[in-house]
Amino acid sequence: MRLGTTEIILIIVLALVLFGGGKLAGVGKALGKSIKDFKNEVKQDDTDASAEKPADQEKA
Repeated sequence: MRLGTTEIILIIVLALVLFGGGKLAGVGKALGKSIKDFKNEVKQDDTDASAEKPADQEKA
């Protein structure tokens, strides 16, 4: 299912009507920060997991 130009414009207009310009900027900022924090946590978990693997292999 692909979104066409008309659907994207409709979604943007509805978002502006529902949230207003000022709140929409705040929502976008909060969403961007949440995504950035999530990516950092995933990278940290991957680093922690790879650091634990050699220690587990040494015990075996």
